Amino acid sequence: MFTFHNIRNQKIALVSRNGKVVRVLTAGSHWIYFLDKVEIYDMTQAFAPKAELNIVLQNPELAALLEIVEVKDAEVVFCFVNGIFRQVLTAGRYAFWKGITVYEFLHADLSDVRIGENIPKFLLDLPVVRSMVRKFFVPSDETGLLYIDGKFQGQLESGMYSFWINNTTVEVKCVDMRLRFLEISGQELLTKDKAALRITFFVQFKVFDAVKAISENREYEKQLYILLQLALRQTVSALVLDDLLSKKDSLGTEILSEVKNKAYATGIELCDAGIRDVILPGEMKDIMNQVLVAEKKAQANSIMRREETASTRSLLNTAKLMEENEMLFRLKEMEYMEKIAEKVGTISVSGSGQIVDQLKQIFSK
Repeated sequence: MFTFHNIRNQKIALVSRNGKVVRVLTAGSHWIYFLDKVEIYDMTQAFAPKAELNIVLQNPELAALLEIVEVKDAEVVFCFVNGIFRQVLTAGRYAFWKGITVYEFLHADLSDVRIGENIPKFLLDLPVVRSMVRKFFVPSDETGLLYIDGKFQGQLESGMYSFWINNTTVEVKCVDMRLRFLEISGQELLTKDKAALRITFFVQFKVFDAVKAISENREYEKQLYILLQLALRQTVSALVLDDLLSKKDSLGTEILSEVKNKAYATGIELCDAGIRDVILPGEMKDIMNQVLVAEKKAQANSIMRREETASTRSLLNTAKLMEENEMLFRLKEMEYMEKIAEKVGTISVSGSGQIVDQLKQIFSK
C-alpha cells in the first residue's frame, strides 16, 4: 500500500526506512510506501534533522543539497543570511540548504587573542558576542602599550581595541604624553653654613618615549622624583644661605641641566624647573629680620649723613659768596626779614620817632 504526499515549493521531504534516508522528495506529488517515514523540511531554514546528522548525510542525494559548516573548538562562526547577520555558531557541525537562501559564514579563531580585520566591528557589540570580547580604551593625548602574556607587543594609538577572551592574558598600559608637573615639596635641607631650611621644588616634564619609560624602566615618575631630590640636595649643600637666597631664581636651571640627560635616558624630557618656596625656621626668620632691619638702618644713616654733608657744603658756598658780595649779603638779610615778617601778625610801635628813623636806617643801607 502507498500513501500520497504533496510537497510544496521551498519544501523538501526525506523518506526514511529503518532510520535510514532512502529517498529525497522535492516539490511535487509523490506516492510513498505506507511503512516509510516522511519528514518535511523548510529549505529557507537551517537543516535540523531528528536523527544524527552524520547518519543522515550518508545519503549522497541529500548531502549534495546541503552545505556543511564545521565549527572547531576555540572557534565561532558568524552566519549571515542574504547579507544580514543571523546567528553565532559555536563548536559543532551544522547543515544548511543550498539554492534557496544565500548563506555566508565567517570563521573567527578564539585561540588567538587578536581579532582579525575581516571581522566587522559591529559584530563585537552584539549582546551574544559581547561576552566573548574584552575591550581596552586608549584616551586622546595618550599612547597605549600592549602586553600579551606579559610580553610587550607594540604601541597603540588613541582609540578602542578589542581582543577575544581566552586563557591568554592581555594588558594595555596607557601613558599620558601631555606636559605635566611634578612637585618635590617640604624638602628639609642644610646649606653649606649649616642653615636648616625647607624647600619646595617643581619640574615640568613630558614623556616622549613611552616604551623606554614603561617597558625599560620601572616607575619612571618615582625615578624622576629621586633624581631631582638628590640633585636638589647636592646643589643646596654646596651653597651658603646668602648665596642660596640670592640665586634662588637661577637654581632651577642649574638643577635641570644636571638631571636632564639622566631623565632623557628614561624617555622623559624636562622642560622647566624652579624653586617655588624657601621656608626658614622661626629662629632663622628672626635673625634674618634683625639683619634686614640693621641693613635698612645703616642705609638710612648713610643717606642722612650724605644729606647733612651736602647741606653743610651748600651753606659754606653761600657764606663765601656773601662775604665776597655785599649786595648779596643785603639781599639775604632782606630774605630773612621777609620770612620773619610773614610770621608776624601785627606790630605795635611805641616810643618816640627815633624807632621809625632806626627802621629807615636799617632798610636804607
